[in-house]
Amino acid sequence: EGLIGGGQGRRPVVLDAVPAQPFESFLSFTRRAELTGHVPGQRLHEIALRHPSPAVAAALGLEPEDYAVQLIRLRLLDDRPAMLERMTYVEKVGRALLDADLNAGSIYALLTGQGVDLHAARHTFDAVAADELDASLLGVEVGHPLLRERRLTWDAAGDALEWSEDRYRPDVATVTVTNTRSGRGGFARE
Repeated sequence: EGLIGGGQGRRPVVLDAVPAQPFESFLSFTRRAELTGHVPGQRLHEIALRHPSPAVAAALGLEPEDYAVQLIRLRLLDDRPAMLERMTYVEKVGRALLDADLNAGSIYALLTGQGVDLHAARHTFDAVAADELDASLLGVEVGHPLLRERRLTWDAAGDALEWSEDRYRPDVATVTVTNTRSGRGGFARE
């Protein structure tokens, strides 16, 4: 798990433990935090019903005149800023979020509790520099490197429900993917 370093002929040492976010299963940030022994938290920054950008609308299969529910929320691990979510939900799914207490816990738990089928997601990871909003809410300098996850979530029928761009502080959260050479995973390099 990357917790002990060393090697042949070297003394084992305990490394700084950065919580790993496993992605073998499709889990919410809240559930992943709980499974790794951390206390999740959140602070809603904004939520609105608006026309998404052309790129987000295309990812969700929306027309330019369609509305979507967009929100920005800071996620915490053990009361430390860990990740900034920029989420967009198709209107029929996202409307339920407009009146919900999004500081109370997992959005995925809320939506699935209302019967929303969050069946599968495609995750794409890369690195980006913190912009002014990231820096302000995550407590880092503008330009600080962040781990970015872009996620498209769909239901069992294949209809897109959510587009999200999450930015993680790499000193607070990492991503771990375990695969095998003989497996037929959904891993693709782009």
